[in-house]
Amino acid sequence: MYANHLGYTDINPFEVVRKVSDKTLEVRRMNAERDTSVKLEFHVGGFAAHCSNQRDQRWHITPDPDAPVIRIRLGKQGWKDKYGRRFDLSDKPIKFYDYNF
Repeated sequence: MYANHLGYTDINPFEVVRKVSDKTLEVRRMNAERDTSVKLEFHVGGFAAHCSNQRDQRWHITPDPDAPVIRIRLGKQGWKDKYGRRFDLSDKPIKFYDYNF
């Protein structure tokens, strides 16, 4: 199981390390390296450029055993850590970088 961190328009992968209870999970950030075989297309516009095919991006995601373990808790507004960062549980890790923001 994975808990993907939802950072406005970016998404970062975390793996679930331990289920403490039905409403508390321990998670750890995962490493993500962009797959350079997918060529992103940038055009003039926006702040610096506009990426017209950013939905095609691919990432190589691997566990990071040295990353710190944090706790997320389920509340009325979903899964969050102690700083209020939002997480979404998933069967697969997801990484997305918004080049147009």
